[in-house]
Amino acid sequence: MEWIKDYWWIVLVILAGILISGIKELSRVDVKKYLADKPEIPPHRDNNAEWDDEDDWPKKK
Repeated sequence: MEWIKDYWWIVLVILAGILISGIKELSRVDVKKYLADKPEIPPHRDNNAEWDDEDDWPKKK
């Protein structure tokens, strides 16, 4: 970890480059085009749907 004391500025330059490239890539995303072409989401299926067919609660009369 001694090298971080000497080369801390290189770590900052790399992190700044990652941040800048991430912002540039996100600016290229066309939100309206994505929303127009987004796929249908399948309906949610409960995890208990396979084994919870019978009702454990007493029936009301």
